[in-house]
Amino acid sequence: MNIYRFGALSLTAALAVAGATGCATKNYVHNQTAPLIEHTNQLDEKTSANNRQIHDVDDRAQAGINKAQGSADSASQNAQNASKAAADSELAANNVVHRADSLDSVIKGLDNYKPVANVSVTFGFDKAMLTKEDKEQLDSFAAQLGTAKSYILEVTGGTDSVGSAQYNYELSQRRADAVVQYLASKYSVPAHRFYLIGIGKDKEVAPNTTAEGRKQNRRVEVRLLSNAGAASAATPASTGR
Repeated sequence: MNIYRFGALSLTAALAVAGATGCATKNYVHNQTAPLIEHTNQLDEKTSANNRQIHDVDDRAQAGINKAQGSADSASQNAQNASKAAADSELAANNVVHRADSLDSVIKGLDNYKPVANVSVTFGFDKAMLTKEDKEQLDSFAAQLGTAKSYILEVTGGTDSVGSAQYNYELSQRRADAVVQYLASKYSVPAHRFYLIGIGKDKEVAPNTTAEGRKQNRRVEVRLLSNAGAASAATPASTGR
């Protein structure tokens, strides 16, 4: 074998060895990095899934906050509306009646007014709302107002003895207000006809020692008073020829 042939064989062998070594290295690197790449891909997928879950939780949380805020706003508006309605009702009641501790202090010539009719309606414990029966009684009483002249309505609210004096005084006022508003709205009774007195538990009409007595004290009394003298004076006597 000459030197040239030997050199060619040696070069060919070296290249073969180098090629085999290169393939082995690539396979080794691939085998070592493949699990890492797969693990990285799995982490990316888990991260994406976690991000989606976090986004969903945020959306649900925000929806809950918006709903709660909406409910709070609605409750606040309802409270404001209720407060305004109560204020309007109180203002209407104040505008429609005269309030005084005694009719003598606001009506001149009270002695000229004579009682014509009266009615009394009772209320449930701690209640200030008229029942159907109460309204029927007031309707029967109001039938006389159409023919009454120069009259006033004395409206007196009372309570039983349960509770503080101040609370019962306010409760008696609310009960009297309920009667006044019913008569004023349904029968167009002018404001100046009403004189309202809330006496609380100061004046009982029956003993508070029994349930029946306390029921009678939870009442509003309405008296129709007429000034017959004023009515006669307002109508000139006819004269003959």
